[in-house]
Amino acid sequence: MIDYQHIFNRSMLALLISGIVMGGCAKESNDSAQHQQTPSHPTTSTPEPIAAKKDLTVNDYQLKPQQAEMMISAQEQAHRLVKQRQQLSEAKVMANVMPMHSDNRHLSSAPINNDKFAAMVQNGNIVAAETPVSTFSIDVDTGSYSTTRRLINQGLLPAKDSVRVEELINYFSYDYPAPTDADVPFNVTTELAPSPYNQDTQLLRIGIKGYDIAADQLGASNLVLLLDVSGSMSSNDKLPLLKQALLMLSQQLSAQDKVSIVVYAGASGVVLDGVAGNDFTAISHALNQLTAQGGTNGSQGIQLAYQLAQKHFIENGTNRVILATDGDFNLGMTDHQQLVDYVAKHSKNGIGLSTLGFGLGSGNGGYNDHLLEQLSNKANGQYAYIDTLNEARKVLVDQLSATLLTIAHDVKVQIEFNPAVVSEYRLIGYENRLLNRSDFNNDAVDAGEIGAGHSVTALYELRYNDSQNNLVDPLRYRASTTTDDKARAVSDEVAFLKLRYKAIGGQASQLLTYPITQQQQLRHLHQASDDLRFAAAVAGFGQLLNHNNYVHDTDYAKLIALAESAMGQDSFGYRHEFVQLLKTAKVLSMQSAEAMPLSQVAKRVNPH
Repeated sequence: MIDYQHIFNRSMLALLISGIVMGGCAKESNDSAQHQQTPSHPTTSTPEPIAAKKDLTVNDYQLKPQQAEMMISAQEQAHRLVKQRQQLSEAKVMANVMPMHSDNRHLSSAPINNDKFAAMVQNGNIVAAETPVSTFSIDVDTGSYSTTRRLINQGLLPAKDSVRVEELINYFSYDYPAPTDADVPFNVTTELAPSPYNQDTQLLRIGIKGYDIAADQLGASNLVLLLDVSGSMSSNDKLPLLKQALLMLSQQLSAQDKVSIVVYAGASGVVLDGVAGNDFTAISHALNQLTAQGGTNGSQGIQLAYQLAQKHFIENGTNRVILATDGDFNLGMTDHQQLVDYVAKHSKNGIGLSTLGFGLGSGNGGYNDHLLEQLSNKANGQYAYIDTLNEARKVLVDQLSATLLTIAHDVKVQIEFNPAVVSEYRLIGYENRLLNRSDFNNDAVDAGEIGAGHSVTALYELRYNDSQNNLVDPLRYRASTTTDDKARAVSDEVAFLKLRYKAIGGQASQLLTYPITQQQQLRHLHQASDDLRFAAAVAGFGQLLNHNNYVHDTDYAKLIALAESAMGQDSFGYRHEFVQLLKTAKVLSMQSAEAMPLSQVAKRVNPH
């Protein structure tokens, strides 16, 4: 731990002594000159002993004006030095600190290490009359929720703007009706209720539910497990947990499946080459032999993994590389864009990539949340973060169908708001999934995938034209247009929802449309479904963590009460766990940055 008070005292003492010595040298030089001029009057002096003091000041010494000036200068330099070091430390802490909502002015810091969580510019308020159309790609990743949970359980809050709110929302299952038409792979529902975030606003929920397939009906799978066995993977929450997770996965496979294992560290190698999925003995033996050592040459491992995936390719089956790592790729193909392009190219040939993250604050490059999310996004896969054995079971056993089997490609959402009804709107989350309006009809533009049984939720906060709390004044000179006339003609519609998706094996997208009417509007939030209210609590949590400027009426106490009122069935206890997480985050948020001692700041900067 860096002891800044000790550094300050030592620096002050050194600079003081330096000033005294320099002053003494000047005095000696002056006395010498005087001695040469008047040798008959030599001067000698015996300095008084200096008593040791914790904090030294000019008044502790009998100094001449020149010496005092130098002493003051030395003190100023020392103060500047310590101040600069303190500001640097605070800047490092702030880079990984999560400020609470501005009304609370409290914050708690995440540990300083090389972990990479990309900051995002959060979606702002949009005027419907000027920009009535919002377009985005769906997202079924959940990694941001479990990394957030890991940090909070360690007594820390995540960095500002680093939480992907949609991944928090979509971590949970919702009781959406399943599709009834076999020709359409998912069902869409919408719901409108008052928003808990701001007075006189509404919350629009869009829910998408994919059809489910039992694990024993998945069909053949060709899985290549690409495993990081570098030295940083040795701790219990990494390679040992990874082995247990993959043993769980292997117990769900059958004789028609193929399993390969590629490892990478300082070099890459093949451990298993296309054994039968039900050969549990071979798979478990291979996993149990793995040890953590060496560097992290992940790029060579990826190339070898795709070679095996191509070698054992199953027509009309699931072909997927599953990358499990605790860190960044610091050797070989270190250009991350080159890696992203590489996996995207192979996804077009039918080989997807899913990523599993383990551990935080590890490896030379640190944990790269951003890279793992981007790799899975561009390769028709999912990104999950495994922090517990329970999470491993959730991803690789309970949701195995969704993890392995994709039921629709390039799913895009576009919603047009009626400016005759809606004055302003704001999409909550999906910042790195936004698309141009023209991308919606362009089948060449990549978008997200839905797995079997997956549910996807998106939330918009709306203000109606009769709201007394609009954030943007209407334009004075806006002319009436045919579009305005059309909007008034369908003034019972709040918005018009459109979805595009590609069926498995299809190249052309299909269009689904759903009008959202004012008749759906609920007067009170408590009338809304458990799913809307719980999703609203989760989204509010993510917005507080990101220090969002648009959640004026939200705090932890309100979110806890809202979540507790919307627990639903909660078969696996995930919603109850979330409430406990909220309560812990509330306590952490009460740690004031202004009151945090410098020694604590230093300890967070350098915990060792």
